[in-house]
Amino acid sequence: MDQIEIKKIGLSELEQLQRIGRQTFLETFAEVNTEENMQKYLDESFAVDKLTAELITPDSEFYFAWLDNRVIGYLKVNFGQAQTELKDPKGLELERIYVLKEFHRKRVGQVLYNTALEIAKRNDADYIWLGVWEENHRALSFYKKNGFIEFDKHIFKLGNDEQTDIMMRLELDKQ
Repeated sequence: MDQIEIKKIGLSELEQLQRIGRQTFLETFAEVNTEENMQKYLDESFAVDKLTAELITPDSEFYFAWLDNRVIGYLKVNFGQAQTELKDPKGLELERIYVLKEFHRKRVGQVLYNTALEIAKRNDADYIWLGVWEENHRALSFYKKNGFIEFDKHIFKLGNDEQTDIMMRLELDKQ
């Protein structure tokens, strides 16, 4: 496989972000959720105004994974007050890592994760945290393999369905 390039994105890539976001979320969760709940979530979470607000938030950053002039995945990280829950200035929230299904098992997620790790270290974060659906065994395994440990749970609303997310944390080595 050719070299995966990671590039920070801005407002000019909004349409690409909307496309990759919707497609990867559908590929990941459509089989285990109702069509109505999926559609409600996609309409709300990937609406142009919502994505615009996320892209212009100073403490949020999006990155695309590119391969052969094609976006194949993306990453979203949040600092400070942009974090969805903890809002700790010493923490970095890894809000999203999504990869097109055809590129699963090709280390794209690991490359995106490594980018998040570099961003956290560059910003002097003490730890990275995230929430992952308790039924997303593939993602849970990925994060455990990368050293994350469970520390809490919270409710994630997908349409009208309340789902439990496992909150995980990775302490960063400060040496």
